[in-house]
Amino acid sequence: MITINGAPDTLVQPGCTVRGMLDLLGVDPEARGVAVAVDAEVVPRPEWGTFLLTEKARVEVLTAVQGG
Repeated sequence: MITINGAPDTLVQPGCTVRGMLDLLGVDPEARGVAVAVDAEVVPRPEWGTFLLTEKARVEVLTAVQGG
C-alpha cells in the first residue's frame, strides 16, 4: 500500500506515475509551489510523468501557501 502524507491511500496504486497520483488527488501538477518527495527523496518535476510509485512508497505532497 502507498502512503501519502502519512496516511495509507487505497486510490493510488503501485505503478501509477507521480503525475497520475497528483491527478487522482486533485492537485494541479502545473501549479507553482507543488513539490513531491518519494521515500524522502525529492522527485524533480520533469520526472513526474515517468516516475513510477512502488508498493510501499512513502509519498509527501507539499504545496506552498502564501500568508502574512
